[in-house]
Amino acid sequence: MASSKVIRDIWIVTEGGIVVFSRVYEKTLDEQLFGALLTALNSFVEEIAQGGLSNFEMSDIRFTILKKSHFIFIANSDKKIKSKRVLQELKNVMEKFFNVYSKETIDNWDNNISVFSNFDKEIEDSLEDSIKKMEKAFW
Repeated sequence: MASSKVIRDIWIVTEGGIVVFSRVYEKTLDEQLFGALLTALNSFVEEIAQGGLSNFEMSDIRFTILKKSHFIFIANSDKKIKSKRVLQELKNVMEKFFNVYSKETIDNWDNNISVFSNFDKEIEDSLEDSIKKMEKAFW
């Protein structure tokens, strides 16, 4: 049986383009290059349209983007999953990020991305497939 995830991959990027956290199943592109590209694309869109980029699609994948406090949260998902559902899950991830990493931690951050390396433990449920969630509920 095929598993279905709400969020397939996730990146958390500073406005300057540094990827501070990512969880990507099939790495096909350097994550720092991806972060810089998305940041540049978002900056370009902000110049021509108020608010910047909120999502875009490529073949069967949708990328959803949220911004808060100098960070850009990017998640991709299957286009078949409703965009509202993906957006809500990405908002949950964003809230967890700011709950785990205090304003003081972020304000005093010295660009060492290892500070954020354990964040995957905080968002396991957002990234887990539905079969594992069901197993946890019943076992």
